[in-house]
Amino acid sequence: MLALLGWAIGGIRLLEIFVFCALLLVGGAYWTFDRVVLGMVHARELPLAEAPLLHSTVERLAARAGVLKPKLYLIPDGMPLALATGRGPMYSALAVSSGCLGACPPAELEGVLAHELAHVKHRDVALQTAVVVLAASMIELSRVGGWLQRALLFVLGPVAAACTHALLSPKREFEADARAAELCESPHGLADALLRLDQASQLVAFEASPATEPLWTFNPFLEEGLAALFVTHPKIEARVQRLRALAPHEEVPAA
Repeated sequence: MLALLGWAIGGIRLLEIFVFCALLLVGGAYWTFDRVVLGMVHARELPLAEAPLLHSTVERLAARAGVLKPKLYLIPDGMPLALATGRGPMYSALAVSSGCLGACPPAELEGVLAHELAHVKHRDVALQTAVVVLAASMIELSRVGGWLQRALLFVLGPVAAACTHALLSPKREFEADARAAELCESPHGLADALLRLDQASQLVAFEASPATEPLWTFNPFLEEGLAALFVTHPKIEARVQRLRALAPHEEVPAA
């Protein structure tokens, strides 16, 4: 788009300048978008001394997954949530909400962490992070105020949602679920966690940019209004059914 704009304004010479600027923009985005995402969800780095058991669990799962241990962050929110961001297996960050740490038993928390590490292993996080920042930027551009706000949101909202759906497939969630079951040596911890998170979403209010939906372990937003445009996660029931089918004869742990 910048190349076409440069060519239209000043021909080949300006086109080259605009392309060079675009490459600088992409390079800068690649190295900084993870920090943008963590800032969007108000996450802070979680020291080892504050949560040694969590650090130990993540380190063990990361070793099994064949990725470097991600940096750990805490999201100060009562909703049980988790997300991963970064550039892939060699550099990533994993953020967990205080609600998730308080509500999920160890087996369920391990399943959630394994799911996010599976996204890191498959390099989903790089694409997810870029798409979310792009979509969120479009939404924020519409907040100029005045009579233009509604018109811009009407145009930019669907465009941002279309970009999200074009680049992200629900299939990646099923694949991350299956990989998480392998890392935990059982699918039932994650299956139980998904059910718990889904129930919590109906009881606890959650406020964030709807464009962040692809980052979370599940969809924490009510599927209405602008949030309905950004739904990329499969239904919880379908994910749980697939997970249970991975070990149909294994005893399901009591909730």
